[in-house]
Amino acid sequence: MTQAFASEESGALSREEAAAAAAACSREFRANPHPVYATLRETAPVCPMSPPHGVETYLITRYDDGRAALADPRLSKDMYGAIDAYHRIFGDSSIALDDNMLFSDPPKHTRLRRIVGSTFTPKRVESLRTRIQEITDGLLDQCPTSGPFNLLPEFCFPLPLQVICELLGVPENERKQAQEWSATVAQTGFGPEARKALEIAEGNLREYLADLCVRKRKAPDSGLLSALVTAKDQEGALTDSELVSTAWVLLFAGHKTTAYQIGNTVYHLLSRPEQKRLALRDDASLAAAIEEIFRFESSVENSTFRWAKEDIVIRDQLIPKGALVQISITGANRDPEVFADPNELDVQRPNAQAAHLAFGYGPHYCAGAPLARLEIQLALATLFRRHPDMALAVAPEDARWMTVPFPAFRGLAELPVVLDPS
Repeated sequence: MTQAFASEESGALSREEAAAAAAACSREFRANPHPVYATLRETAPVCPMSPPHGVETYLITRYDDGRAALADPRLSKDMYGAIDAYHRIFGDSSIALDDNMLFSDPPKHTRLRRIVGSTFTPKRVESLRTRIQEITDGLLDQCPTSGPFNLLPEFCFPLPLQVICELLGVPENERKQAQEWSATVAQTGFGPEARKALEIAEGNLREYLADLCVRKRKAPDSGLLSALVTAKDQEGALTDSELVSTAWVLLFAGHKTTAYQIGNTVYHLLSRPEQKRLALRDDASLAAAIEEIFRFESSVENSTFRWAKEDIVIRDQLIPKGALVQISITGANRDPEVFADPNELDVQRPNAQAAHLAFGYGPHYCAGAPLARLEIQLALATLFRRHPDMALAVAPEDARWMTVPFPAFRGLAELPVVLDPS
């Protein structure tokens, strides 16, 4: 959830600061949020917000503050501890799907992360390389080469969806419906109609995943979900609720973030021919370029919510006990105190991978980062090898970014390309 506006009544912000934060309500902000985040970094780096859900919230936009906050144990990820705020933001339907490592603190987080880590191993990820390549080639075989088409639904989305479904062991004939429910959750904002659509989609996903877990228990296969069904540590196995919720977060986060990131990466390389040339010199150059675009235009705009377990002061701004906190990944990754010329895409930037916060930081660093990197590397290498002359079908400035209120992701609404302009 990314959009919000500062409360002028609080007196915490100047008129200019409040105007910058208020811009976050506009479609212009959704199309290009970077100027607003730049203003907030300078004038209100820990910005009090009054979003439509009415829950007191603070947005952190500077890199050092954000990195520290991502690992600060005083900022809890256990939203059950802020259940009133949770109900006001998400309603009742999301609670059963958030019993996982993303929304927990130690010692529960430590236990869940250990169990997931014992099954979601680097070896399991690497074993998917051949299959990812096959899926990539198969999707590109079906894409039109002679005329413009939208790359997002034809390639960017089905690739990570098929990969995460292969990883989990979701039957092929059930994947399309799972994607539709996930899309509803990803794009739903606030308001009675949106809330109802969210409840239906989340309810359907919860019931589906619970049934799938039952089937895996009866007839296990080599997939990750079967491994999670039987995985244990010294404290025992996942509960039924934790199992369903873990499957949910792996399915949902495991394809949406990667899909939008593939789109962002293709768009920015096609918009900058010289950067594209440098990126495609060899595999190492492409890997570095991908990391730079993670910094420059991450598909995850803001962190998920945390809440203050006690009064916390950051840069002279009091965050009162119980208040919600978000870290602007987008804002932090363009902090000029850390990145020289941060608004310039430089695929040869030396510190992009080491420094960017696209996968978070600390105990909640993204467990799926190795898989995302592998998918994007293979997708981009194959796409540009097969279609070296691929071009945008619109002027770069005419590309449409998602402007749905409160999207979970930062990405394009569509990506019109021509694979073979000749």
